[in-house]
Amino acid sequence: MNPPPEALIHKLLATPLSGADIEARSFAAIEAELPAAGLDAQQWEVVRRLVHTSGDIPLACQVCFSARAISSAVAALRRGCSLYADSQMIRAGLSVPLLQQLHSDYSRASIACHVADADVAAQARQQGLPRSYFALRKAAPKLQGAVVLFGNAPVALLELNRLIMEEGLQPALVVGMPVGFVHVEESKEELMASGSPYIVLQGRRGGSPLAVAVLHALARLALPAAAG
Repeated sequence: MNPPPEALIHKLLATPLSGADIEARSFAAIEAELPAAGLDAQQWEVVRRLVHTSGDIPLACQVCFSARAISSAVAALRRGCSLYADSQMIRAGLSVPLLQQLHSDYSRASIACHVADADVAAQARQQGLPRSYFALRKAAPKLQGAVVLFGNAPVALLELNRLIMEEGLQPALVVGMPVGFVHVEESKEELMASGSPYIVLQGRRGGSPLAVAVLHALARLALPAAAG
């Protein structure tokens, strides 16, 4: 009988790598495989983190930035702007310690996400619409100058687009990365035509981890060391 193969973890234990080491190697691999052509240094930081989060090199070609997206978001984060997440997963995934390096008012509780609120659930049942729609409407008074993160809910993004187009709402940035097959592509396309600052992943791909990755990249760009 052949001996069982050695578990791969033993190779790592023989030549240890810290989490930081692994991240550095990952970024080096991305940079070797993916040229940053057409992106400035700040855009590259965002795209690189999206590729790192997804493990998907071709995804880089589908990331779109409006002209003032990063500068608007960085300024807003430094002044402690409101943050809205379309899912609890985004809210849970954001690094509060990182955000607190930018502004002391940030906390888990300060990140608005109403999708699990009882009144939102009741409205959704009564009217036969997704909870995300009513969650966004509930948050609307806080969204002027906010950074708004979509990883899941294209219907909520459609409502935000309406607020921008019809009611003059001006978020500091909309991260448009809902995932799926229904209302997804058109919600992103409408956002890009709305005049709002945006970072969008075109097509059907998206998800909460990608929206979180964008915010973390922006927060790092907003740190005083990055500014210097």
